[in-house]
Amino acid sequence: MRVPKPWIPVISEDIIDTLLKRELITLLTDKSTVLKAAQEIMIHELMVEDRLNEEVRQILKQYEANIDRERLDYRSLFDLTKKKLVKERNIIL
Repeated sequence: MRVPKPWIPVISEDIIDTLLKRELITLLTDKSTVLKAAQEIMIHELMVEDRLNEEVRQILKQYEANIDRERLDYRSLFDLTKKKLVKERNIIL
């Protein structure tokens, strides 16, 4: 996650306040419920890359012996594998 977790409530409140001020949204429930939902969505989206990185680590772990035997660059393989998965799944990072 690239945004520190303590910033998420501040950022989400700023987003909701801006949308309300510009009259782009109307709340059908109380603001605290909307803020909580916005924070959960932000955390989920920000963790996409973390989950992808863990998946790439698991994939490369299966080929650990080959990587060592062939003296391949783990970082390059990691980046290539990650790019491939991002492209295949249309993930936006």
